[in-house]
Amino acid sequence: MDNSPFLVNSKSSVGDLIRTPPGGGRYTYRSGSLGPDFDIDTSGFLEGPFEKYINDPIHGHILLDVDCLRCIDTPQFQRLRDLSQLGSAYYVFPGGTHKRFEHSIGTSHLAGELVERFRYTQPELGITPSDVKCVKLAGLCHDLGHGPFSHVFDNEFIPRTRPGLEWTHEQGSEMMLEYMIDDNNIDIEKEEIAFIKDLIMGERRGSSRNRPGFLFDIVSNKRNSLDVDKYDYIQRDCYNVGIRSSIDGSRLMRMSRVIGDEICWHHKEVYNLYELYHTRFSLFKRIYTHRVSKAIEYMITDAMFAADSIMGISSAIDRGEDYLDLTDDILLQIERSKNPGLEKAKGIIRRIRTRNLYKFVDELLIPLDKKEILTKERITAFEIASCQGPNDHLEADDIIVEFLKNNYAMKDRNPVDGIKFFSKHNPSISYHIPREKVSSLIPSEFQECSIRVFVRDPAKVRPVHEAFRRLMSRFFRDLPPSTTSPYFDTTDKTPEKAGSSTNSRLFVHASSRGHSPSPSSSAVDNRLNHGKKRRIQSSNVNGDMETDD
Repeated sequence: MDNSPFLVNSKSSVGDLIRTPPGGGRYTYRSGSLGPDFDIDTSGFLEGPFEKYINDPIHGHILLDVDCLRCIDTPQFQRLRDLSQLGSAYYVFPGGTHKRFEHSIGTSHLAGELVERFRYTQPELGITPSDVKCVKLAGLCHDLGHGPFSHVFDNEFIPRTRPGLEWTHEQGSEMMLEYMIDDNNIDIEKEEIAFIKDLIMGERRGSSRNRPGFLFDIVSNKRNSLDVDKYDYIQRDCYNVGIRSSIDGSRLMRMSRVIGDEICWHHKEVYNLYELYHTRFSLFKRIYTHRVSKAIEYMITDAMFAADSIMGISSAIDRGEDYLDLTDDILLQIERSKNPGLEKAKGIIRRIRTRNLYKFVDELLIPLDKKEILTKERITAFEIASCQGPNDHLEADDIIVEFLKNNYAMKDRNPVDGIKFFSKHNPSISYHIPREKVSSLIPSEFQECSIRVFVRDPAKVRPVHEAFRRLMSRFFRDLPPSTTSPYFDTTDKTPEKAGSSTNSRLFVHASSRGHSPSPSSSAVDNRLNHGKKRRIQSSNVNGDMETDD
């Protein structure tokens, strides 16, 4: 390379400095508007990645620094382009096609914004450049361990294929982080790698114990679940499925400060925080656990389970090299395979493609006084099948029972009880704000539990529904009517039921082997027409059609 000085005059642009001479060299700037002559040694300057700006629909322009780009431009991170953020929900909400890739970049951006804010507004915290770097990389890499269709993989598939193994996608992220660093020769200290892992897990472990405690609450907050991961996915998911939301993560970050090694928020934000938790609850109830989305989720799980012995899907979590190839594309791999042992899995996927889905049967909210009675051990597919009518021919494998918990992110606890606030009059003192001081309309319960039933064969919806109701009648003196099933309205008063209680006629105990008299053909037609109307209804959530199968 020519080492002679490259002359730059006052009209030369920064782009000229970057583009020429190739490979770098020594630049001499002649005096001009910027001051006297000076030399710039750019040897090696062009050998690595530069900072880049990208435009994000949620956060606007995001600056990606060199450390982040070294991770982004790897096969391990690019894999996130092939993992749906919403899992199977995009089969119901076609606008929700965004990926883990952009969510991870958004989370890293917010993590960097927050830690940099603390660094400059509270220099007494002693935040180091290494702290900033590791927090941003933790936000970037926190979802590296997600499997096909995101939470379908670790919540449904792995527990079924490897029972007893308490594996989480966070553990997968730790594995993929190490694999990414080793496979791409990324220059990073071992202590920093351990710190990034702890930030992803939200726990202080080993050598990270000497780091400031509040740093562990930025990406994965175990104290009150208020972290930049939620700021991003709540805003991003609402945007993509078309739900209007007032949540502003940037404002919440601006209204926070560190007091006593804990992130605290301005007292004016207390209602906004309740709103954030409620929005999360609403997303889970309306989007993530939508009954059709869950039905497809079970179909995807069944298909991967049927293919596991041939394709080794569940064993991929043991090696980063194998996990790298495991994405949402697994369904296409199964479909295109010529292996005759995959016919069952192919048949299930074919049903998804042709919308011949598993069917939602019924749902029952669990009252608070029956939480100890209505348990997974008592309400099983086998128990429901045992309550079938004499001519129903149900098998336990026909039935899927789901125990669903939707909450404010801290199980049955009020998450705001774990948050401390401050006022502008005394910003160094933190305190709690009781729920009663915020609003009389704040809920007193923060988790709802329900039992949901699905059936693999659409032809068996009615007998499964009746069997489930018979089983539930053992636990209720007055069984609540079915208000969620799209196929049945048990509050309907047909001539056959006039003067008879629903429980005594339709929901008989299995041991009696009794079966309710068949309703008239007109009553059946009314119910089927009612169900048909419900099935074709849709809600225009994001300009796309939300199908109600």
